[in-house]
Amino acid sequence: MGSKSSGRILIVEDDLLLSMVEERLIQKLGYDVVGKAENGLEAIDKFSELDPDAIIMDISLDGKLDGIETVQKIREQSDVPVIYLSGSSDRYQYERAQKTGCVEFLTKPITGGDLKGPLSKALNGSTQQQPDSEEQPIATE
Repeated sequence: MGSKSSGRILIVEDDLLLSMVEERLIQKLGYDVVGKAENGLEAIDKFSELDPDAIIMDISLDGKLDGIETVQKIREQSDVPVIYLSGSSDRYQYERAQKTGCVEFLTKPITGGDLKGPLSKALNGSTQQQPDSEEQPIATE
């Protein structure tokens, strides 16, 4: 049990196999996957129900809303940190994602190493006072 397990993550991914892989990667990094959704509407419901600390969001989702539109809806109620996953490095999708204030935009396939920094940034920035070292004066004699 590491001290990192305070990170509660919601995965939004319509590919069942990728969802399982992402869940294992997140768990290996010491975080808890509190829920999974396969489409935008389900993601919005799960977000409201589970109140996760961060969201891993696939951009291309089956259904009415894509991942970016889903985050735009979630932004109406929360500024929860979001890490986008995309099957392509399409510039248009990247620019749309950036407008939602995401932590990171990653291109699949991803590894635990790809997620480690963005998840740490997302969770430390949202759950703790981030600039500890900058704001704490160093005691001198």
